[in-house]
Amino acid sequence: MPNQLQGHDFTLLPGQVAPFGANISADGCNFSIYCPDAKDVYLCLFDEADIEIAQIKLKQRVQSKWFGFVKGVSEGQKYAYRVNSKDHRKVNTEMDVGRLLIDPYAKQLSHALVWDRDAYVGKTSPVIGQAVKDNQAFIPKSIVTASVPCDRLKHSSNSLSTNGEQPDRIIYEAHVKGLTQNHPDVPAEQRGKYLGACHPSVLAHLKSLGVTCIQFLPVFAFMPEPYISEKGLTNYWGYNPINFFSPEPRYAVKDALAECKHMVSEYQKAGFEVILDVVFNHTAESGEPGSILSFKGLCHRHAYLQIVNDELNTPTYINYSGCGNTVNTADTYMMTLIIDSLRYWVSEIGIDGFRFDLAASLGREPIDFHADATIFKILRQDPVLKNAIMIAEPWDIGPGGYQLGQFPDYWLEVNDKYRDTVRGFWRSDTGLKADFATRFMGSRDVFPKGMRPMLTSVNNITYHDGFTLHDLVSYSKKHNKANLEDNHDGHNHNLSDNYGVEGETSDLDILELREQQKRNLFATLILSQGTPHILGGDELSRSQLGNNNAYCQDNELNWLNWELDERQKSFLAFTKYVIQLRKENPLLSHMMFEDDQFDSQVNIDTADWYRVDGSFKRDQDWTNQDHHCFALHIIGATKASPGQQVRKAQEWLYVVNSSKKSVEFNLPLLLKNQDWKCVLNTAISDIADYESQSMSPLFTMEARSFCLFKHRD
Repeated sequence: MPNQLQGHDFTLLPGQVAPFGANISADGCNFSIYCPDAKDVYLCLFDEADIEIAQIKLKQRVQSKWFGFVKGVSEGQKYAYRVNSKDHRKVNTEMDVGRLLIDPYAKQLSHALVWDRDAYVGKTSPVIGQAVKDNQAFIPKSIVTASVPCDRLKHSSNSLSTNGEQPDRIIYEAHVKGLTQNHPDVPAEQRGKYLGACHPSVLAHLKSLGVTCIQFLPVFAFMPEPYISEKGLTNYWGYNPINFFSPEPRYAVKDALAECKHMVSEYQKAGFEVILDVVFNHTAESGEPGSILSFKGLCHRHAYLQIVNDELNTPTYINYSGCGNTVNTADTYMMTLIIDSLRYWVSEIGIDGFRFDLAASLGREPIDFHADATIFKILRQDPVLKNAIMIAEPWDIGPGGYQLGQFPDYWLEVNDKYRDTVRGFWRSDTGLKADFATRFMGSRDVFPKGMRPMLTSVNNITYHDGFTLHDLVSYSKKHNKANLEDNHDGHNHNLSDNYGVEGETSDLDILELREQQKRNLFATLILSQGTPHILGGDELSRSQLGNNNAYCQDNELNWLNWELDERQKSFLAFTKYVIQLRKENPLLSHMMFEDDQFDSQVNIDTADWYRVDGSFKRDQDWTNQDHHCFALHIIGATKASPGQQVRKAQEWLYVVNSSKKSVEFNLPLLLKNQDWKCVLNTAISDIADYESQSMSPLFTMEARSFCLFKHRD
């Protein structure tokens, strides 16, 4: 018999076990939740003022799945769950029926989750007939949301039009708030918000820069860690999720879901791909003493990797993330949840792909990493996700956690070996010449020819964690005092240099050298084989004042500065120029050699490496630690269209000198100097002066410089 709830127009009727979450229909809503730890599950409904107006005990259950259809529930209804747990399945003594819990499948939350210890503990009040601590004022309410496909999928049977093998892809990493919090063209109410991030002035800047793909730092709903919140700081980056479906409310003016979808749509209309940085390796609930917010109260033994010890009353959480817990991605429910989340962000939000934080955790089954883990197989064949961009941060901190080069061949991988080698090489460290050449040509020692495409390597000089590009050439040590951890946090192996003065200086010689080093690093990044990744703000010479772990700084350290001085404008012009150079000359970004059988295409006839005297490099030259200089001569394959003459192939000459002294080069290739032109010289600050450089087989390569010559067509 239907359960009529007095005083409200809600009626509990028989429901459906699938799908999970709150699924709206014409006359009500079906609620389904996974809760193996429960004796009883209560669906709690709230009004607009967050006053609890109904407690509905779900009566239907299939094994660990509880469900029911509630007539009278409409879109926008706020809800949450309370659980009467089995005594032997409680996460700890804090878990009682007074704990309000977020639906793991909630598509939208009522407000941001802000740590408040008193509100989290709650006040004693009667709940489900018991006097317990009720924390309902602390927990955001889930919101019943209708399913609406994203605009580009409404009239198409295709899941995505992109995939992981785009040779012209250039990734730009951005934070939704930091991108526009200081932008003068963005209306005040939209600064730091989803709507501000897609403002026409922002899109115009990114378009003129030449990037093709925006990678946003996490936008999953999250909670800053209690220990950092109680210091008066916050988790600005957002790598502490509590829900894998709901967009973060902090970035909304009014409606996080609608505004996030609008942001993604506007980027795609402007021709950009959109990638989300996603965190499936841990949640904000942390370890044993951490908060009970969602999974811990519903299915903690399924959600997290644990060690069960007969001598202990509660399990010990395994911490391969460094954040207190590790999501058990091999568990059937959690794997289903992750796949459902990814499908949702593609099919309803419109996302093109994902960058997975600490992605080695995805492949643990459940402890050891497996390159053919079940979740990778599902992603490979899933009709919605198989063409999505998949980027791995290929490690975590667990045993066997460093897995660079071990992900499936359809994945791209963030390449820290590239970062460290390029930084050290341009700092004039010895013994890196061979490694630099390998990284420059696609890191084929890590991603072997015939097995992985050249674009697999996601090359970066800087990322959100670590120094910005400007700080990389301005600071020799980290300066993290503002993080209130006595400068103990953050990496100490930065491969940076200040070139004479730590931090800001008015010394013109030092400033000029720093700008030249920035040009070297950026040009190397854009002209290397692989997929370039740019840290948002590097093109604007953004500084974090030497802070290399600015995760907790929601202030000017992280917000982009759009008011540039002349030196900053000059570097911005350089970044645009180098990116355009890459885009206008496909051979520079996607070299396909005859000995690489990953596909059947070949566009390179010749690739020769030269010593400074013009002779071919020998094996022993690559191991000579005193040499920092070499040249690379590339000749493209000749092609002819049917009925047309053979077109002459492009011909390029790269010349590199990372030493602290100028070097005399002798390159007979340049004997016919009228046939060559200089298109890049990082020793020259003005782009307009490149082509006026005189060409000669005998020439001087300035200290710490990178030149690129093109044979005239």
